Amino acid sequence: TITDFYKLLPFTLTNSQKQVIAEINIDFAANIPMNRLLEGDVGSGKTVIAAYGAYLAFKNGYQTIIMAPTQILANQHFTTLNTIFSKTDITISLLTSQTSKQKLKKTDITVGTHALIHKKTSFDNVAFIVIDEQHRFGVEQRKHLISGATKESKVPHVLTMTATPIPRTIALTVYGDLTLSTINEMPKGRIPIKTIIVIERKRKDAYDWIAKQITLQKIQVYVVCPLIDESLDETFKNVKSAKAQYEKIKEYFKQFNVELLHGKTKASEKEVIITRFRENNTQILVTTPVIEVGIDIPNATIMLIETADRFGLASLHQLRGRVGRGDKKSFCLLFTKSASVATKQRLAAMESNKSGFELAELDLQMRGPGEVLGTQQHGFSELKIASWQDSALIKKTREAADYLFANEKNFKSTINEIVPKQEN
Repeated sequence: TITDFYKLLPFTLTNSQKQVIAEINIDFAANIPMNRLLEGDVGSGKTVIAAYGAYLAFKNGYQTIIMAPTQILANQHFTTLNTIFSKTDITISLLTSQTSKQKLKKTDITVGTHALIHKKTSFDNVAFIVIDEQHRFGVEQRKHLISGATKESKVPHVLTMTATPIPRTIALTVYGDLTLSTINEMPKGRIPIKTIIVIERKRKDAYDWIAKQITLQKIQVYVVCPLIDESLDETFKNVKSAKAQYEKIKEYFKQFNVELLHGKTKASEKEVIITRFRENNTQILVTTPVIEVGIDIPNATIMLIETADRFGLASLHQLRGRVGRGDKKSFCLLFTKSASVATKQRLAAMESNKSGFELAELDLQMRGPGEVLGTQQHGFSELKIASWQDSALIKKTREAADYLFANEKNFKSTINEIVPKQEN
């Protein structure tokens, strides 16, 4: 089956991808359902792993469901899977909020958004579920999708995927119920993205350079701002908003088509804006981090991030991953007014470091983990006898916990002390 699947691909898989496929093979052959988390940088090739699992399910006579957080990403997966399986009998359907009831039919692979949970669909033989960018779905949403596809005693295999680099220590802690897989190498041929910090007095020079690149190279540009609207809060007075920057960019780059896209843009309008950008009818797209996931436009080679110091390194890396997808040299410009030494050190790491996993670990060291099970996104929690950076200790703790519960009869008193029995 692996050999047959490889023949469908127009490229060679990386060793890292092959390793994850081997892990999935073991899981599928086991007598308990798979529950695996796949981490991989933007563009590292996670979708092809999902495609392999779907192929395996199809070969054994079962269905696959793939759920993505946005219509843009669902469309992208749908297109990719159709390309991979174009020479097979595998049927693929797309289900979003805009799909009419008449179009709903039983297929081998169903790709969709939250609509997979809410619409009546023909999922009577599902063996494999993929949840992409799993952190963007609530626990209940994920649970509802899985339980809806579970029939009698048959529980489907589940693969959750994320391009958000999670420090391994936190992944081992928070996602302790999942088996962890990582794709830690990029496909061959990817041209490294040049990252440059731009201070405010260099703004005009940067703009002039961008205009020259659009004219000569016929490329396109993302301009990302942290906020949609300008804030009246004193804390955010220097933070750029997409709506305000859109007006300024439109004024400065009069010779080009400029459009605005943000989280409040209507879904139907969003699709039109993305299509115009994809077809190069728009040269500059001013936006918020809403484009962080799912937009794949090879001709967009410049990522300009406003007030870059307001983002964590992992977020900056995610945004940077929107460019560098074609055969032209790509650039990420980090604009900042901050004079803070700590800020300069953080942004300098983006210039020198290309690995999302290394940046996530560095961000953990510099900003702290925040509340791992709470809402605070950064800061240092007060651990009495441990450190969030101590991956060796956390790994040993995880192994000890697994052993403890695997031999529950021998450790009843210890388990009761850690997890008190609830009163009936």
